[in-house]
Amino acid sequence: MDYGKYKYQASKRAAEAKKKTAKVELKEVKMRPKTEEHDFQFKVKHARRFLEEGNKVKVTVMFRGREVTHPEFGRRLLEKVAIEIKDIGQVESMPRMQGRFMHMVVAPLKK
Repeated sequence: MDYGKYKYQASKRAAEAKKKTAKVELKEVKMRPKTEEHDFQFKVKHARRFLEEGNKVKVTVMFRGREVTHPEFGRRLLEKVAIEIKDIGQVESMPRMQGRFMHMVVAPLKK
């Protein structure tokens, strides 16, 4: 058997298999605790679009200055996002605080 031909065919099979895999990106939407309603809806619309494309969405609430002493505002905002997009996405990781940021990851629903 020709070893060079075998290696070539194996690499072709690997490339074809790699082409068929689903590529899921992690997109991010950033907000602040004092984000107004219109801006909030605008950000939710972006998150919905990312989920419809099949990507995961990381929703981040950034705290500045003394805002960090009231993490409940950020948690409330993230819960509101989860309610707004529950028809096309599910919360993969619940809101958690990491320094001055609170994160939540939302994945698209399986079809």
